[in-house]
Amino acid sequence: MHRLTSRLHRLLLWAYEIMPIVIILWLTTSVTYGLELNQRSIYIQNNAPSATTQYTVSFGLSANETLGSIEIEFCSNSPLLFMSCTAPTNFNDLNANLVNESGISGLTINNGLSNQNTLILSRVASLASANQLTFVFSNITNPSASGSFYARFQTFASSNASGSPTDVGGDAMDIESPYTISATVPPYLLLCVGVSIPGLNCNQSQGSLINFGSLSPSYTASAQSQMVIATNAQNGYAIQLSGNTMTSGNHIIPPLNSDNPSSPGTSQFGINLVANSQPAIGSNPIGPGSGSVASSYSKANDFKFSNGDIIAQSNQASSYKEYTISYILNMAKNQSPGVYSTTISFIGMAYF
Repeated sequence: MHRLTSRLHRLLLWAYEIMPIVIILWLTTSVTYGLELNQRSIYIQNNAPSATTQYTVSFGLSANETLGSIEIEFCSNSPLLFMSCTAPTNFNDLNANLVNESGISGLTINNGLSNQNTLILSRVASLASANQLTFVFSNITNPSASGSFYARFQTFASSNASGSPTDVGGDAMDIESPYTISATVPPYLLLCVGVSIPGLNCNQSQGSLINFGSLSPSYTASAQSQMVIATNAQNGYAIQLSGNTMTSGNHIIPPLNSDNPSSPGTSQFGINLVANSQPAIGSNPIGPGSGSVASSYSKANDFKFSNGDIIAQSNQASSYKEYTISYILNMAKNQSPGVYSTTISFIGMAYF
C-alpha cells in the first residue's frame, strides 16, 4: 500500500460577543497533469549501450482530442512529469528520422524545438480520434551506461508543444546488453486539494482560504473545497479523513458522528461529498476515473464528521476523479465565544 497525504491546515474560527466566526482553510497541493495515455510501450531494436538503433513508440489517446504536437522526452531519473528531467548519459536523438506513423497522420519531427533528449512531433492542429498511435524512429543512439532510463509522453492542442498538455504518460526501458528490452510502468498515486480545481488539472488549483464569515443561530454557514485523485494501483484507492472537530480551549463545536441533516441553532460541524440543497452547497463526483463516495458521506443534505473514516474509494485503477467536500457549521445561541480551530488531513492510500 502506497500513501500520499494532502493536508487541510488550520481551520480558525473567531467569535466575540456578537458571535462572528471565521474559518481559515489552508491547503497543500501536489501537482498533476493531463489525462492518462494508455497502453504505452517502447521497443528498442538493439538495447546495447551506445548502439544507434530503431525505437518504436506506442500509446493510446484517452479520448478524441485536438492534437497539434507530441513531446517525447527521455530521462535517466524518472518518468514522472512533475520531477525535473536528467538527460541519459550520451543519449542522442538529434539525428532521428520518423520512418513510419500509424493511427494518425501529418506529424513530422520539429527540429527547431527538439533537442538531444527530446523529440517534438508537430502538425497543423486538428481532431485526432481515440486511437492507438505508433511511431517508428531510426538513428537514435542509446545511453552509454547500462541500466534503466525513462520516457515521458505529452500531447498538446498547440503545434509547438506549448500550453497545458491534453494527455500524459510515462514508460521505462533498460539498456543491458545482451539482454532484451524490458519495460516497467512505475506505480503512482496523485492527490491534490484546493478551494477549486478547474478541469481536474492540479496545475490550475486555486485558493488556499475558506472564510465562513459571521455565524448566527438562525442560519447554516457552509463552504466547499475540492480534491482530485488518480492511481494505477490495480486494487484501487481509498481516501481517509483524519482530524477533530473545532475547539477553543475546553469549548467545542460538536461533530456530527452519524449522517444527520444540518440544524441551525444547534452547534454542529460536518461534511459530505455530494450535491446538497439544504444548504445549497457541494457537487457530486466528476471525472473519467472510477470511485464512489462512502455511504455515510453520500446522502444529500446529511452530514457527518468522524476521525478515521474512509470517505471515498475505488476497487480498481483510476484516471482522474474529482470530489467536492462540503462543510457545514451551525452555532447554538449559548455557544461559548472564542477562537476555534482544528487541523484536518485527507490521506490517499493506493492498493497495489
